[in-house]
Amino acid sequence: MSRTPSSPIVRGVLAVLVVLLTATGCGAGGSNTECGLNGCTVTFPRSGDASVSVLGVTAQLVGVDAGAATITVAGQTVTVPVGGETQVQGFAVGVQSVTDTEVVVLVRPGGGEQ
Repeated sequence: MSRTPSSPIVRGVLAVLVVLLTATGCGAGGSNTECGLNGCTVTFPRSGDASVSVLGVTAQLVGVDAGAATITVAGQTVTVPVGGETQVQGFAVGVQSVTDTEVVVLVRPGGGEQ
């Protein structure tokens, strides 16, 4: 039986996909988390004390003021405007939308230290 040169690569990619697709995160306070190839999208309720565990770190919505969300990720608190992104402890954290009822945040690996 012969091996194709890409078989280790294919196995690696499949392993990453399985981890990302099954690591949907743990939420509290009515939050919803969905993970995929581009990171984890977290929908926080705008009111209340919600936090989630994603990609091995805890993310929590602290509050919203003037179109920007204040979020704690991996113990560091940052304020990110809607449509913006910042780097936190090796993660990129972006705010996709803010409504009267929820805040949608994307957390993905690959950001530099801030």
